[in-house]
Amino acid sequence: MRRAAVAPQADPGLADLAPDQRLRRLELTVTRRLDGLLQGQHRGLLPGPGSEIAGSREYRPGEDEVRRMDWAVTARTGVPHVREVDADRELTTWLLVDASPSMEFGTAELDKRELSVAAVAAVGFLTAGAGNRLGAQVLGPSGLRRFPARGGRTHLLSLLRTLLAAPRSGGHDAAGRPPEPPDLGAALAATQRFATRRGLVVVVSDFLDGLPEHHDEPAPWEPALRRLAARHQVLAVEVTDPRELELPDVGLITLVDPETGRRREVWTGDPVLRRRYASAAAAQRDQVGRALRRCGAAHLPLRTDRDWTADIVRHVHAQRRLAAAPAAARGGVA
Repeated sequence: MRRAAVAPQADPGLADLAPDQRLRRLELTVTRRLDGLLQGQHRGLLPGPGSEIAGSREYRPGEDEVRRMDWAVTARTGVPHVREVDADRELTTWLLVDASPSMEFGTAELDKRELSVAAVAAVGFLTAGAGNRLGAQVLGPSGLRRFPARGGRTHLLSLLRTLLAAPRSGGHDAAGRPPEPPDLGAALAATQRFATRRGLVVVVSDFLDGLPEHHDEPAPWEPALRRLAARHQVLAVEVTDPRELELPDVGLITLVDPETGRRREVWTGDPVLRRRYASAAAAQRDQVGRALRRCGAAHLPLRTDRDWTADIVRHVHAQRRLAAAPAAARGGVA
């Protein structure tokens, strides 16, 4: 089954906290562990060229991209020059948060939905600054909900409070039918329509929506994500749970597809079955990673059983090293 879930859920101690308590915990975690890492430097999340012209300099073969050539200066001086750019003074960050039923699964301290809210908190607090704005779209069973781009801590806290307090999916309708699975590709296309100014787009999802069974086929959301990455810097935050990657040896369990409600009983005492499951899950995650790279998005994997703040720090340091390396050494890899 494409989106299987095992019965255990996230730590009830954390789930029982009121939204305001969980919000304070999130803010303390981000400000204590991550504050200062990116404060006032929005390019820390995804360092790269901005869009404000800051002058020109001579072209360096093997390091500079031809598309950055400053043809006016080149013609005037007779020497090839490229444009130098600074990061925008003000950053608009757009978030697309997957709140579909598959994100409500978890067997560690957090479930996937709670981890996605933690990722939103980290992006929001760390890109907050004078003039910076944050907008969001939340993809749930009832459709796409939009939060206009605004600045300020009050706006961010309101968004996080809404995400934390949002009701879980209600399962089937009155006729016993499951809700239509949310369409990630359509949500990405809608984000492109709303994000008219060049900026940062952060997509938080498990990216399992519509993955083809044949791993060499593109995911249905790839074209929309590729178009989005052509205009914006895109950070794809992939959220997973350990039980999606391997089955424990706990005897007979019931696997449930949260998107369709289909159930299947599985005997986990079979080591061959557990190996096949782990192999298929690893291939699926590799399929997602390759799809994100093809689209030109930076890839940040987060797991419910890992220290998500440490993973964010490692990602930022890796991005900074990549940005600092000569273009020839990077080999043109995004």
